[in-house]
Amino acid sequence: MYVIMGASGNTGRPITESLLEKGKKVRVISRNKENVADLIQKGAEAQIGDAADKKFLENAFLGAESVYAMIPPNYAAPDFFAYQKEQADSIANAIKVNSIKNVVTLSSVGAQLDQDTGVVFGLRYLEQKLDEISSLNKLHLRPTYFMENTLGMIPVIKNMGVMGSPVKGDLELNMIATKDIAEYAVKRLLALDFNGHNTQYLLGKENLTYNKVAEIYGNAIGKKELKYVEFPEADFKKAMLQMGASENMADRMNLFIGVLNSGKVLSGIQRDQENTTPTSVEEFSKLFAEIYN
Repeated sequence: MYVIMGASGNTGRPITESLLEKGKKVRVISRNKENVADLIQKGAEAQIGDAADKKFLENAFLGAESVYAMIPPNYAAPDFFAYQKEQADSIANAIKVNSIKNVVTLSSVGAQLDQDTGVVFGLRYLEQKLDEISSLNKLHLRPTYFMENTLGMIPVIKNMGVMGSPVKGDLELNMIATKDIAEYAVKRLLALDFNGHNTQYLLGKENLTYNKVAEIYGNAIGKKELKYVEFPEADFKKAMLQMGASENMADRMNLFIGVLNSGKVLSGIQRDQENTTPTSVEEFSKLFAEIYN
């Protein structure tokens, strides 16, 4: 049996659907039954509750051979790292109690850094907690920045006529479509071809800059003059607070962006056939334009 955490999310949902289509037995974990009602109809078993509840998660993992593990986002958490740590401790405990054999985790680029990387530091903690379990075969996926995150810039474009964030406009980075993360995770969950400790970066199709992304999106939405603007951290924090993030979460996001801007997050990570995924920003821009319009 496969247990999928975050089953209503951008990666958990397509992973669950793919496994069900292949006739696999799947149990999904969600905080809200309505969010996974369609997956239940398709044949998934469901456990509804808070993954931070150790007893709940122990029961939810019972009988599983393989787990897709992730920390569900909670941007309103007053202490974001404490929230991540609580979730990670619960996941590690449930895996040990149930003698789970295999786990694929959703981590992130930057988890390789031992300094405080803000919102990513808790994902490093999750990796470390699972690495302590010697009997567990683990594959930590470290994808780059989600293309879906750029959808949050649509209100900025409509209100201000520009794209923007504190990320440097000329910083060479990469972006990945979450469907590509899901497809890769399914491939490895089905093959179970990993033993011991493993990490896998997922870097999207190509390296590019936010300035280039603005050009691509501008063409897609009919605003060829669209530019990318670097916002001050204070303005970005204010915007995050208005969207419901806690002050601590906003500060940790800015901390991560600062490390990203320094070049350390992607330093030394080489692109190869395995970590290059198929969806381009040009392809994703069609969805961006659809939602924009």
